[in-house]
Amino acid sequence: MAVNLAQLRALVAVVDTGAFNAAASVLEVSQSAVSHALASLERTLGAPVVHRGAAPIRPTPLGAQLLPHARQAVSAVDAVLSLGAAHRAVPGGVVRVAAPPTVCRGLLPDLLTTWAQAHPHLKVRVFEGEDTEVARWLANGTADLAVLVDPDPVPDGALLLLHDEFRAALAGDHPLAHERSVTLRDLDDDPMLLSDGGCERYLRELHRLDGSVYVPPPRIRGFATLLDMVRAGVGVAVVPGLARCMLPAGTVLVPLRPTVHRRLLLSGPPKRPWGPAVQTLMASAASTGTAV
Repeated sequence: MAVNLAQLRALVAVVDTGAFNAAASVLEVSQSAVSHALASLERTLGAPVVHRGAAPIRPTPLGAQLLPHARQAVSAVDAVLSLGAAHRAVPGGVVRVAAPPTVCRGLLPDLLTTWAQAHPHLKVRVFEGEDTEVARWLANGTADLAVLVDPDPVPDGALLLLHDEFRAALAGDHPLAHERSVTLRDLDDDPMLLSDGGCERYLRELHRLDGSVYVPPPRIRGFATLLDMVRAGVGVAVVPGLARCMLPAGTVLVPLRPTVHRRLLLSGPPKRPWGPAVQTLMASAASTGTAV
């Protein structure tokens, strides 16, 4: 019995989503179809490829070795399908787009609307992850397109979407909540909270510009949890401006001085050719971004 594409797609989807039902949703098939595909792959190989009792589901050592090859095979087939669609002059297929949480909520919705209107035959799936996860997914083939945060080096052909200024997140009843701007020194009386998603380098830069000593603050894993803690008056935080779309009621963003910003760039994979579908979406996004 030969290994087939459906089996490899099932493996990639189950590992990426961590569950059979979520993988079925991504692949738009039944959960039993995913389970049968993975079971048949394991029969062909003669060994399990995932730990079914884990939550989230994790690959076995064999599955981990197989995963990069499965990703390459799935990406290659998707590229072939995209080439066929491009030859027919009708862009089609699926493009996996990865981005950080604030970008998924504050920037991607407009892009998704633009893409859906311009290219209805292209299907876009969004993967939300932290800055480093997004860059890794783009590099290893989990994502075809990604919004990268200040990448170094900048991939050839990347598109600048936004300069996103960092701001102070404060409870609405904080004494400084209605100031036109604040400095880090103004916030010295409050515990500083830190998102675990990539804000630390910008907080360090603010301390450098302020001439103050950086002391690592407590890290909060979930960005929504961080904002809820700010709303409850547990502390203050330095967050991207796009966080305004995620603010709970009773929380405000106040401009910082001096200012620090992050560059958000849309890019295809840095070390692999960009497929026709990716090139099509990049061309559509160029109307809102700037080439760098």
